[in-house]
Amino acid sequence: MKQSTAHRVAILAFDGVVPFDLTMACEMFGRVPLAPGKIPYEVLVCAQSNRIRTKLFDMRIRWGLSHAVNAQTVIIPGLDDVLSPIPNTLLEAIRAAEKNGARIASLCSGAFILARTRLLDGLRATTHWRGVQLLADLFPQVTVDPNVLFVDNGRILTSAGACAGMDLCLHMIRQDCGNAVAADTARCAVMPLARDGGQAQFIAYDPPGAPSNLSPLLQWIEERLDQDLTLKDMAGQAAMSSRTLSRRFQEQLNTSPLQWLLRARVRRAQTLLETTNLPIEHIASAVGFGSPTSLREHFGRIVGVSPTAYRRSFNPVR
Repeated sequence: MKQSTAHRVAILAFDGVVPFDLTMACEMFGRVPLAPGKIPYEVLVCAQSNRIRTKLFDMRIRWGLSHAVNAQTVIIPGLDDVLSPIPNTLLEAIRAAEKNGARIASLCSGAFILARTRLLDGLRATTHWRGVQLLADLFPQVTVDPNVLFVDNGRILTSAGACAGMDLCLHMIRQDCGNAVAADTARCAVMPLARDGGQAQFIAYDPPGAPSNLSPLLQWIEERLDQDLTLKDMAGQAAMSSRTLSRRFQEQLNTSPLQWLLRARVRRAQTLLETTNLPIEHIASAVGFGSPTSLREHFGRIVGVSPTAYRRSFNPVR
């Protein structure tokens, strides 16, 4: 192929690749708007063979992994089955590219491939919220952050799921081309240049009351979130001492009774923000926070955005 002076972005393809991640990265880097005749990126899709199988269709690939080894940026899209075997040739190509000075970025579940190269060892990383616990379990040497949209460690970057990959691509374009070009790219993609908060706001939490001998108490608490409940109240309802109750919560739910209560109140507030137009003051009272200020403080810390911003994103009839 003809040599190019543009920044080469190699997007890896492999059996089981998530097509959205792959094509999204192609579009983001391949359509960066500059003056006519100026092309900031040379985008190549690279694989170890010219035929790749995805969950729904097959793809034919032009470029081999040797082109990725010499790229300035290597993108690892998501993997449909994160436990499926990964060819060692793919892992070696990623390691070789990093050794040559490339910036390596994984999108969504691509973090599982990047972690297998050991390039994430000792670093902070993220992935889709559904996979953060598995990533942490499989790779304990990686510090997994479940709340952020992406993590930039310098030359090693990871993103959370789906649209967070677009956030990471825009972040890299901004690093390479400046804020104005990144803003134009965001406008072309009809998306904000930067989004408030992290992926904590998108997590669908399991309903409280996981199977345990605490289930009756958890249900009792859920029915009284608007009341001023204390540890003594909860222990009395469970017919045990406060110390014993705290120990049972830690053993069965990995948290304290008061922290569980706090998160239950925030979950209820999320539901009300999604499904009603109640004023923030009414919601704060309905879920047991003493004031709108207290609601905003705890909601922002746990969810990552303000109640108003959350409603703006998730209430279709606001």
